[in-house]
Amino acid sequence: MPAFAEIRSTVPLGPDPRGCDLPTCPVCADTMVAAEASAYLNDNVISYLWTCDTCGYGFVTKHSVKRFACN
Repeated sequence: MPAFAEIRSTVPLGPDPRGCDLPTCPVCADTMVAAEASAYLNDNVISYLWTCDTCGYGFVTKHSVKRFACN
């Protein structure tokens, strides 16, 4: 009796929604999972404080927030 095997692609269909925008440490290249703190700078900008668990390096990122129309 012949054996059959299914071949599946190891290439993801799209980026992982939880992992695609995670920053990496510029010193040791470790991926960061959660920011230590966040703050609203104004209505459209949020600032995040990141600290690497591996080497302790810290940095800040800023992200613009898109506004949606209310119905």
